[in-house]
Amino acid sequence: MRVAEIMNDYRNIHAFLAAIRASPTAEEYNEEGYLVLRRCVAEAQALLAQPFQALNTGRGDEEHDKMHLRRIIVDAAMRRFRAQKIYLAMGKFARGGITVPQAARRTRTCFATDPQRLPSGKSELASITDQRVEMSLRSTDSAAGKWLQEDPSLQHIQRMAGVVCGNGR
Repeated sequence: MRVAEIMNDYRNIHAFLAAIRASPTAEEYNEEGYLVLRRCVAEAQALLAQPFQALNTGRGDEEHDKMHLRRIIVDAAMRRFRAQKIYLAMGKFARGGITVPQAARRTRTCFATDPQRLPSGKSELASITDQRVEMSLRSTDSAAGKWLQEDPSLQHIQRMAGVVCGNGR
């Protein structure tokens, strides 16, 4: 049951990420928001393309099945975690139904009138820590009454993400 919940969450997050489209003008193309957006889209595509390495020894015994199910839970949790982190990074464009071009125009206008607001985008991205991502996932799951006792720890997810990506992202 928990595997299905985690995989469904991952699918929902990825569906949101896949639905985001941006058509920046030539002058907007290299603005910070669009650079972040393109990086997030590339990360989401790489995450989706990443295969699951099944351990199929053909033994079929109960212990092997439990170990295999545990690997699936860890892999699904790691993918959901990474997708949520990408989602939070893209979130500043999606808040309040603002489209990416509207956000870029609004941001450019704000920066022109108030240069002190420029670092806020970078500080908002820096605030998306692994702990914040884990807290957002766990609090949502907890509020929905989901069973969390078998979920992998943040440290385990970080190790898995580092092994899979090579950089811990």
